Amino acid sequence: MSMMPVQDAIDAMLSQVMPLHATEAVGLTQALDRVLAQDVRAEITVPAFDNSAMDGYALRSAEATADRLLPLAGTALAGHAFEGVTPAGHCVRITTGAVLPEGLDTVVMQEQVQQTEAGIRLLHAPKTGEHVRRAGEDIAPGQLLLAKGHRLSAVDIGLLASIGLAEIAVLRRLKVAVFSTGDELVAPGQSLPAGHLYDSNRYVLQAMLQRLGVAVLDLGLLPDKPEAIRQAILRASDEADVLITSAGVSVGEADYTRQLLSELGDIGFWKVAMKPGKPFAFGSLGSCWFFGLPGNPVATAATMDLLVQPVLRRLAGEKRPQPESLQAIATEPLKKSPGRADFQRGYYQQQNGQLQVQAVGKQSSAVLSGAAKANCYIALEQERGQVAAGESVQILPFYQLLR
Repeated sequence: MSMMPVQDAIDAMLSQVMPLHATEAVGLTQALDRVLAQDVRAEITVPAFDNSAMDGYALRSAEATADRLLPLAGTALAGHAFEGVTPAGHCVRITTGAVLPEGLDTVVMQEQVQQTEAGIRLLHAPKTGEHVRRAGEDIAPGQLLLAKGHRLSAVDIGLLASIGLAEIAVLRRLKVAVFSTGDELVAPGQSLPAGHLYDSNRYVLQAMLQRLGVAVLDLGLLPDKPEAIRQAILRASDEADVLITSAGVSVGEADYTRQLLSELGDIGFWKVAMKPGKPFAFGSLGSCWFFGLPGNPVATAATMDLLVQPVLRRLAGEKRPQPESLQAIATEPLKKSPGRADFQRGYYQQQNGQLQVQAVGKQSSAVLSGAAKANCYIALEQERGQVAAGESVQILPFYQLLR
């Protein structure tokens, strides 16, 4: 089977999956990284009243000439409004957030007045409306604040609180099952026999999934035994929305995962034209979607990030933002052969007003230490060849999952 270009693979997967529809109401303290199930419109005005943006003195701008003495009529504190009418030629002591007294239109910072026993003397003539926050200048009733499909950030949660919401309707969490396979793998914390490796892939995947806000079902580290893999696949198909496996989808004698998935589900196996990560499988097990990732650690992380992440976001009901793409200058030559898109691990920074990037660490798909030092992919096009120092390249800064 010929290799499928990366974007074609993503488009093909996105065309098949549909977002979840089940919803639930959660409190704001549980809403971080959840996906909104409905548009959110404001029902109140924020702020609800004209108020002071500074500690200082409220006055009428028409009476505020430089060097004028204004007697004090009272005090307005946040949560304790000034009662009554301010006499002509007077001012009111006011703190940040306090209601602007009726008839007054300007606030002068306390640092810009001279305090006397008779009142305050203005050191300059303020502009009308200076240091006043007007009612509704932040949020107006009926204003669309957040759209359905938006993933809630910390600031979003503060915004919801500012309009008085204690809970919000969100789509239910996507449930993703994960397992690793390989007789050569050992769980961290155990002794390492000769010829064995520690299983890092399952931990990388679970960490990335946590950043996506999904519920993770860990099916463990499985031996290269068909029956053990079969039982894990069947459990995932019954209990999860998605199954993600690491290793076992290549063509080796002990790569049983691909064989069992073809037997138990509907699998369209792809060789994706990308490096790292050519071996990649996608399909369905009844109502459960399946992604089979390569076994090399960097390839696992890269395919999870670049191929699987967009599909999971769609399944979760998120209106996925387009990944950030920047142009940078390669500071050194980059090895590349035409035929596959190459996502080299790089480090970019701004130098002399220009973005510059260089590859970091060994670019082998088995060397995770290089990826740990990187902050971006250097995305080299499928048919591009060698890159000379000084050429412009596309970079994809590491998104939420890998930061």
